[in-house]
Order: sequence, then structure tokens, then C-alpha cells
Amino acid sequence: MMAFLPSDMNIASQPFRRERAYNAALAAAGLGLFVSLLVLVSLILHARVQAKDLRAVIDAQNVELTRFRRLQATYSAVLARPKNADVFSQSVLLNELIARRSVSWTRVFEDLGTVLPKNMRLLSIRLPQVSREGPSGLNRVQLDMWVGTEQPAAVIQLLKKLESSRLFGDASVMTEAPPTQNDPLHKYRLTVAYAQKL
Repeated sequence: MMAFLPSDMNIASQPFRRERAYNAALAAAGLGLFVSLLVLVSLILHARVQAKDLRAVIDAQNVELTRFRRLQATYSAVLARPKNADVFSQSVLLNELIARRSVSWTRVFEDLGTVLPKNMRLLSIRLPQVSREGPSGLNRVQLDMWVGTEQPAAVIQLLKKLESSRLFGDASVMTEAPPTQNDPLHKYRLTVAYAQKL
């Protein structure tokens, strides 16, 4: 006589599990990792090609730099000869004079007028020292000047304006002179970098 088992009893040695969703998630994660691997490999290959091109450009520029250094050494040897020393020193002097003459005093005073506070006066300014030719045709100049004011706080305002200006650069106070009985102004000697377009 056969006994009937209950319908909800599982007599299998390995119970049935729902693994289809789990396997699909694993497959999607594996596919995502594979795609990221492909992207990373392509980025690495692209970076290698760019690095190779950059190395080629650097090598070409190094060759050109070596050639220029050789030319400079040749020219320096010619200028170092005793018979050329006088001509070289004269040309340096003339070039410096030309550079100084190229600075427009009118433009210097106009540009200083844009940064000087209302309660400050420009007392004197020395012939500027032209240091080098800057980018975009700007002539780098070092200005040495005396300013005077009745309010010492105005010099801080001036320094801030100079350093935030696109034409002026780092400014520093070299000397300070207190007011006297005949002159009520606080005087300051400033040096400031200045770029004037020629």
C-alpha cells in the first residue's frame, strides 16, 4: 500500500534554488568590468602614443637648443676677442640708451595717475632701469620714485593698487621720511616693476 507524500515536501538531494537572477547580475557585472578593461587599455595606448609624440617634439627642440648654444658660443668667442671688446661695450651702452629712450614719460605718468590715491603726490621719479624685453612687446622697467602723503595709510592703498594692476608688478618701500616743520608730508621711496607697451 502506497503512502502519499505531502505536496510541499522536497525529496531531492539538491534543493532547487532560483539562481537565474543571480547569474544575470554576475554576467552584467563581468560585462561591465570587461568594458572598463577595454576603456582603460585604450586610454593607456592613447597616452603612450601622446608620450611618444611629446618625446619626439622634446628631442627636436633639444637638437635646436644645442644648435643655438653652439651659435651663441661662436658669437661669444668673436665678441670676446680683444679687438672687439670696445665695440661690444659701446653697443651695450647704445642699446641701453635706446631702450631707455623708448620709454614714454607721458605714458609713465598717465599709468601712475591711474593707481595713485587722491591724497598722494608723486614727488620725484628717477630715470627708469630697463631690464629686459617682456612678452607681447612689453618693455620691463624698474621705476624708482618718491611719493608723499599726509595720511600714512595711503601708501598701503597705493601698494595694493600697484600689485593688482596689469601694468605694475611687485612694489616695495625702500625708505620712509617723517614729516618736518616745513613739510607736513610723510615721504616714501618706492621701487616697482612696470611694463610699458612700446
